[in-house]
Amino acid sequence: MQTPYYLIDKSLLLPNLEKIAWLRQASGVKCLLALKCFATWSVFDFMAEYMDGSTSSSLYEVRLGHEKFSGETHAYSVAYADHEIEQVLACSDKIIFNSIGQLARFADVSRGHIRGLRVNPGVSTSDFDLADPARPFSRLGEHAPAAIDAVADQISGLMFHNNCENDSFERFDEMLTLIEDRFGAVIHKMDWVSLGGGIHFTGEGYPLERLAARLKSFAETFDIQVYLEPGEAAISGAATLEVTVLDTMHNGKNLAIVDSSIEAHMLDLLIYREPAKIAPNTGDEEWMICGKSCLAGDIFGEFRFDAPLRAGDRLSFQDAAGYTMVKKNWFNGVKMPSIAIRELDGTTRMVRDFDYSDFAAALS
Repeated sequence: MQTPYYLIDKSLLLPNLEKIAWLRQASGVKCLLALKCFATWSVFDFMAEYMDGSTSSSLYEVRLGHEKFSGETHAYSVAYADHEIEQVLACSDKIIFNSIGQLARFADVSRGHIRGLRVNPGVSTSDFDLADPARPFSRLGEHAPAAIDAVADQISGLMFHNNCENDSFERFDEMLTLIEDRFGAVIHKMDWVSLGGGIHFTGEGYPLERLAARLKSFAETFDIQVYLEPGEAAISGAATLEVTVLDTMHNGKNLAIVDSSIEAHMLDLLIYREPAKIAPNTGDEEWMICGKSCLAGDIFGEFRFDAPLRAGDRLSFQDAAGYTMVKKNWFNGVKMPSIAIRELDGTTRMVRDFDYSDFAAALS
């Protein structure tokens, strides 16, 4: 298969989904795939067997979830536009407003729909200011308990999304306790609460039993249905970006240029200044892997190999699903990676190839 291409391996996806299914059974929570993290719908039918539906951040995402992912479809957006609200409502089971202002603006058109409100508890686990929903002057959700309580009769649920790459149960427990203490009075008036995503409960060694017990206790205390919105927890480690070395150079370091681009094909890593992952990353040969775009800093990272790299060698960048495939772009006109799926029986099939017509169609 011609590189570059994203390869989703169902055998690596399955363990994450099985943990999600176990957590649902043990705690009573419902789990919705966060499409902002992963929206490759060719595996939605497989994932839907282990999850309860999808949640979105835009009109197009909620429509995709409605059309391609069975189960519940939750709609959320930082701000809905007048021209899109009717379609958002038509494609969703629940609509979550980001502000009291938006709730009021669309009160009439959304009457009769299950409505919720995003709440910002003022704390998060993000190490990056760019991704911190509790950063100063945050626009993400309402923060005043009294103001939220004043509109409690207009909604039936709340969404708290303040975990970010949180692999610590203790920190999750601590923040949930803060939410209970600060917003408990209004939570008691609700039918459901979403605790968002960002909880890495499918990671190695995570105390899943303790999480299940804590979630079940939270639900029972407030007599609510609890939702989680796993994104990376659902697809972590399940995909690679397959590339080929095109050329090698030496300029103080060994350089290898591949038929891909970190800016075009793994943009999230460039944004957060993190290297890609290659496994194993061992050996006596150290090489800087470079993208083929004209951006000087188009660098995947520095890695170790057992032998010198040569043109024609194949490389696999790990963990290429979450916040990666959804951010691919046409910078420099570099060919967008195809999408392939490895089935449980080991067979691999290409499900989408991109060509010049797709590049041309993206502009005008």
